[in-house]
Amino acid sequence: MARPYPIIPQLYNNQLQDNEELKQLYNLIEKWGSTLVSELNTRDVQVDSRPSTNIYSVTTVTNITNPNPGDIAYSASTGKFKGYVSLGAETSWQDLN
Repeated sequence: MARPYPIIPQLYNNQLQDNEELKQLYNLIEKWGSTLVSELNTRDVQVDSRPSTNIYSVTTVTNITNPNPGDIAYSASTGKFKGYVSLGAETSWQDLN
């Protein structure tokens, strides 16, 4: 879903027609702003389409290679859900139930 980023207000031609330098500056800023909003919207789509967490079903959490903070796993050996959390300088699996 696109977020409503601000846009450069449209100036009327009679405000710009008298000053060519002002018209060029406005066009340059308008192009730059449009490009920035386009890049932001592209990045928003990438972030929004990525799952926030991965949920694993494993025998033990040590079977999971390279987990990301926020991942959840059901450890069959302990019968518990575990979350991979970052606690300051340490990142580890913590029991959720």
